[in-house]
Amino acid sequence: MELILKQDVQNLGFKDDVVSVKPGYGRNFLIPQGFATLATPSAKKVLAENLKQKAHKEAKIVADAKALGETLKALDIKISAKAGGEKLFGSVTNADIAQILEKNGQTIDKKFITSGIVKRTGKYTASVRLHRDVIVELAYEIIAEQA
Repeated sequence: MELILKQDVQNLGFKDDVVSVKPGYGRNFLIPQGFATLATPSAKKVLAENLKQKAHKEAKIVADAKALGETLKALDIKISAKAGGEKLFGSVTNADIAQILEKNGQTIDKKFITSGIVKRTGKYTASVRLHRDVIVELAYEIIAEQA
């Protein structure tokens, strides 16, 4: 079943994407919740016309996202956490990285940061999705907290 997304849906696609999903998922969840509409031929034509109009605005948004990506790459991120030797007491997650970025003046939702759960000290990278076309690798280091 082909659908046109009305808004971003995590792990599926972005607004105005034409996606193919299982019929039950489309009929029972996406369409009733208002996340998508059926991708009929006429709806696809209307979507194509709207996308042409949005192309200019989109170029500016992509440029801004790339500039933000360069800013993020330049950041030197160090996260201090309690540790016993190399192993952390607890873990460092996407939410922790988002919180550190916010302290540095960059507000990014934790949903757009992909790093996994880190339980040891060391250097790691996280993928930050700033736009559908702009994904930045963010380097960070986890250090043991000084007592």
